[in-house]
Amino acid sequence: MRAIVFTEAGKLSLNEVPALVPGHKEVLIEVAAVGICGTDVHVLDGEFEGTVFPLVPGHEASGTVLAVGDGVNHVVPGDHVAVNPSTTCGECELCLAGKTNLCRNWNGLGVVASDGASTEQFTAPAANVYKLKPETDLYEAALIEPLACAIRGYDILPRKMGEHYLVYGAGTMGLLMAQLAPRAGAASVTIVDLNENRRQAARDVGIANVYASADEADRDVWDVVIDCTGVVKAIEDGLPRVKAGGTFQHFGVAPVEAKAGYSPFRVYRDEINIVGTMAVLNSFGRAVEMFEAGAINSTPMISHSFTLDEYEEALAMFRAGTGRKLQIRPNDSKSRVLL
Repeated sequence: MRAIVFTEAGKLSLNEVPALVPGHKEVLIEVAAVGICGTDVHVLDGEFEGTVFPLVPGHEASGTVLAVGDGVNHVVPGDHVAVNPSTTCGECELCLAGKTNLCRNWNGLGVVASDGASTEQFTAPAANVYKLKPETDLYEAALIEPLACAIRGYDILPRKMGEHYLVYGAGTMGLLMAQLAPRAGAASVTIVDLNENRRQAARDVGIANVYASADEADRDVWDVVIDCTGVVKAIEDGLPRVKAGGTFQHFGVAPVEAKAGYSPFRVYRDEINIVGTMAVLNSFGRAVEMFEAGAINSTPMISHSFTLDEYEEALAMFRAGTGRKLQIRPNDSKSRVLL
C-alpha cells in the first residue's frame, strides 16, 4: 500500500507502507478524496504545535468502508463515510468539562501524531466515522470536515440577526464561512482576497460583495470580521474594521510564533470581542446533515484532483494560490481538472 509520508519538517516522500487491519472499534476505509489545506502546509513546514514525524498527512477525508473491527455496529463494508479527524484523551480537565477541542492531548489524524488519509487506505476510530447517504457525492463529501470547523466557528460567535460580516480569504474556509453567514442571520457578507482566482470562486458560490481589499467595499466597519488566512497583515488590516461592540474572529491558522499588532485601547474603548476557534466540537454530525441538505454550494469549490504520485505538484500549486480546493484521490490513476 502507498502513502505520502512527511518524514521530517520540510521533507516528504511517497512510500510503501504495511497493509492495515482494523482493531477494536476501528474502521478500515478506502480513501476516495482527501483535501489539501493550509494546516497540511503548516505541519510539513514544522509550524504546527505538537506534530510528531514521520506522519502520513491528510485530515479532510471521505471514502468507502472496507472492513470493521469488533465492536463496530453503525457502518458496514461498502458504506460511504466521512471522517472526523479529531481525537482526544477524554480524561483531562478540558475534556471532562466538555471542551474536547481544547484537549491538551488533542491529536488530529494527519496533523499531530496519528496517520491521516493521504494513502490508499487508513483506519479511523469508529466514533469518528460518519455514514453518508448513498446519493451523496463521495468526492465532494471531503468538504464535510472543513464545514464542521466552520460550524464550530459560528457556534462561538456572539451573533445577532441583521449583522454585516467581513471575511478575509476566499480559500476553502473563507468560502464556507461566507456561505454560512446568511444562515447565521447576516444582512450582508463581504469577502476579500488578493487572488483573482479565489475571488472568482467566491462569486461562483454566490457571494455578491467580493473585493481585493476591504477599502473597495461600500462599508467602513462591520459587525463581525473573520480572518480565514492566518496572515498577520490580514489580521492587522481586519481588526480595526470591527464596529464598536463587534467581534473579530481568528479562524485561519497562523504559525505558532507569529505576532500581530493591534491597539489595546481600541479593544477596551469599543468593547471589541476577539475570539478564536479550534477544530470541531460537537459539530461534525451537524456538518454531515447540512452538507447533505445542500447548505453549501460545494461543486465550484473543488478545482483539481491529483494522484498520490502528484502530491508534491499539488502542494506547490496550493502554495502558489492556484486553483480552488485541491484534492488527492489516492486510488485514482490520473489527475483531473474539474473546473
